[in-house]
Amino acid sequence: MPSPPLAPPGRTRFRATPFGTATVCAALALFLLVLVAVRWSPLMSVDRTVADTLHRSAVTEPGLVHVNRILTDWVWDPWTMRVLIAVAVVAVWWRGARDLALWVAVTSVLSALLQQGLKSAVGRERPRWPDPVDSAHYAAFPSGHAMTATVSCALLLWLLRRHGTGPLVWRTALVVGWVSVIGVGVTRLYLGVHWLSDVLGGWLLGAALVGFSVAGFARYEGRGGPVLRRHS
Repeated sequence: MPSPPLAPPGRTRFRATPFGTATVCAALALFLLVLVAVRWSPLMSVDRTVADTLHRSAVTEPGLVHVNRILTDWVWDPWTMRVLIAVAVVAVWWRGARDLALWVAVTSVLSALLQQGLKSAVGRERPRWPDPVDSAHYAAFPSGHAMTATVSCALLLWLLRRHGTGPLVWRTALVVGWVSVIGVGVTRLYLGVHWLSDVLGGWLLGAALVGFSVAGFARYEGRGGPVLRRHS
C-alpha cells in the first residue's frame, strides 16, 4: 500500500509585534539622533539639498504655501491632534475603560515631554532663509508636528482597532491616518521650518513610543488588569 504523500513543510511567517516594531524604531531614532548631534556631513548635505530644493519651489508658489500653512497650522497642528486625543480619552472613559483612557492620555503627555526634552538637549537650529515663507520657533529636532501626528494617529487607530470597527471604516481611518502623518511632515519641509532628518526623527520617535505603549498595555492586561473600573 503506497504511503500518503508528505505534506509540504509549513512556512514560518514573520509577524511584527508592537514591542519589536518599537524597538526597531527606537534604535533607528537613536542612531539618527547621534548623527544629528555630531553633524554627520552626509546627513547634513542631504538635509540642505532637500531644504534648498523645496524652498526654491515654495518662494514661487504662494498659493501652495498658503495651503500648506492651513494644513500645518490648523488641520494637522499638534493642538488639533491633542484635542482629538482628549475627545477619544473622554469617550473611552465614559464607556468604562478608565485604565485604557488614562494609558492613552499618559502616552500623549509623554510624547510632548519627550519631544520638548530632546529639542532642548539637541538644540538644533532650524533652516534660515533670506526670504522665508513661514516661521517657527524653538529647536528643530525632532519635529513636534511629525511626532505628535504619529503618536496621535497611531493611538486613535489602536483604539479604533480595539473597538472592532467594520472593514470600510478601518480602511478609511488607515488612509486618513497615513495621509495625516506623512502630510504634516511634508508641510514642515515645504514651508522650510524643518530639516528632513527632523521629520524622520519625529516619525520614528512617535512610532517607538506608541509601540512601547501598546506592548505595555497588553502586558498590563495579561497580568490581570484593568484595575480601574467603572463604578456602577
